[in-house]
Amino acid sequence: MAMPRRSRRPRTTLLVLVLAAVTIITLDARGGFHVITSGVKSVAADAFAPVRSGVNDIIEPIGSFLAGSVHYGAVRQQNQKLQAEIGRLKRQISSQSDAEQAMKQLSTLLNLPFLANLQTVPAEVTNYGTSDFAATIDISVGRDDGVQLNMPVVGSGGLVGQVVQANHHTATVRLITDGQSSVGVRYGPPPGLLAVLTGEGSAKPLGADLVPSNTPLTNGEQFTTSGLQGALYPAGIPVASVITSKTGATASQESVTLHPLADLAHLRYVSVVLWGPSS
Repeated sequence: MAMPRRSRRPRTTLLVLVLAAVTIITLDARGGFHVITSGVKSVAADAFAPVRSGVNDIIEPIGSFLAGSVHYGAVRQQNQKLQAEIGRLKRQISSQSDAEQAMKQLSTLLNLPFLANLQTVPAEVTNYGTSDFAATIDISVGRDDGVQLNMPVVGSGGLVGQVVQANHHTATVRLITDGQSSVGVRYGPPPGLLAVLTGEGSAKPLGADLVPSNTPLTNGEQFTTSGLQGALYPAGIPVASVITSKTGATASQESVTLHPLADLAHLRYVSVVLWGPSS
């Protein structure tokens, strides 16, 4: 016995309704037939509300994600621009600060009272060579500028060191903090007592020898070059100031630490003193 054919009417009806709904929505979106279609659209909207709700649930998150992606890209691009601008301003500030520091050092070098009667050659610091025990700098003048071995080198605050190598247009200076450095100094009321300051390594305090035990020293008290006959440095150049001073129970001399008066960590310009022991 043949099976009865399933009616296609429900499917046809559904298809017609879908086409009608699409047509109505399209016409309404274009602004036409609003009055005529308003009633029909209302019926169609009620009929297809469940279907439309499901489609919206799928489409809306996708749209939001795409919009968010575009927005995130714009924000990221703007942040990159801001970061670049901040970097430019920082470099500008740093450059301005360096220029101001350089001008200050140069101006001070031209008016150092302890060099009033001495001839000098200004120089730019081109390189630092430091390690745990050694401390040197390279400068932009040499023998062709009158620079010779053992000549003193000063900065805006005081003694920097002495020339240990002189080439035609450059030289190397051993800083007073270098482990091989020693400087004869005076301290206390005139005519002053004699001592020797010794380097302990880069960025470390200076030590002092030959300071008798129980010598009264105050924090900040300055030691200057002694200028004895045949000394490597002329008299009166500031060298260092006292940080600490103490006497051990059985010590024969005072234990003293001192801070260099020249800012050895930030040297931009220095002056070579054209002076020797025979000067």
